[in-house]
Amino acid sequence: MNHPPIARLRALRSVELLTPEFTQSTDFYEEVWGLEVVEAAPGTSWLRGTGEEHHALQLTRADRIGLGRLAFAVATPAEIDEAARRLQARGITPVTGPGPLDQVGGGYGLRFHDLDGRLIELSADTWAVTARGRDAAVPVGVTHAVLNTPDIDASVAFYRDVLGMRVSDWSEHQMAFLRCNADHHCIAFNQAPWVSLNHVAYEMTSVDHFMRGLGRLRHHGVTPEWGPGRHGPGNNTFSYFTDPTGLVCEYTSEVAQVVEDAWICKVWRRTPELSDVWGTAGPPSIHIRAHMAGTPDGSPVVPPVDVEAAEGVPA
Repeated sequence: MNHPPIARLRALRSVELLTPEFTQSTDFYEEVWGLEVVEAAPGTSWLRGTGEEHHALQLTRADRIGLGRLAFAVATPAEIDEAARRLQARGITPVTGPGPLDQVGGGYGLRFHDLDGRLIELSADTWAVTARGRDAAVPVGVTHAVLNTPDIDASVAFYRDVLGMRVSDWSEHQMAFLRCNADHHCIAFNQAPWVSLNHVAYEMTSVDHFMRGLGRLRHHGVTPEWGPGRHGPGNNTFSYFTDPTGLVCEYTSEVAQVVEDAWICKVWRRTPELSDVWGTAGPPSIHIRAHMAGTPDGSPVVPPVDVEAAEGVPA
């Protein structure tokens, strides 16, 4: 029996990150990264960007490191109820809802697990927030998350068939980029030995905001661990950093905009000139690659010794 997708997703709304370094991470994302704490409780903080979402990031104190939850926007509560029915028809039982979400930021929604055990939230009717100006070189909000998976084909099929995402492009058979709106991707999967979070990307209003944001970070003594550059797949600018937990965060801007009836999916070769079409970033170091890989049990990453870097050769 062919089942339709459970809902029409409008956007990636927010991410929850688990961190043993809760206080340091909250300070980093507020004072350095440029988000604003909108509410705080013991062991949890909620931070927003300049966009319309109540919060883009939730930080939760935990023993392990990684992704707590991905939250996607759906238009109406009626669509949430229909999504619950369609999940049940597929043999997937929500772990929360459908119903009012007992959480900061409100909303009517449901939560369920994907094939790899990640917690997915769909929500509507979240709280409105006061508009913020976008002149400052700070993030608008989250724009995509890259997820490591041991079975990229199964993961892509689940997010395509169940969540209704569309595949925009492939990077050989190593990465797949999926969209739920005009942005080239809101989720990407990376073939990997275990399930983990690769990185979370935050949208900057323009390439000028992107570069000024890098300048602000530099004033805080924080320099890119890979970047700045511009990716071939998605055409977005990139600059990657690690937060106090060791999770990878990215500033990005100018992601490709997809015209549904005109877009043709491509398979990109994994070459340095396509990974960074500007040619400014160089290859990612062993250090940042280790943090993007994460660990299978959510323990802290201990990067291998970068021999070339230790010898003074740029990695």
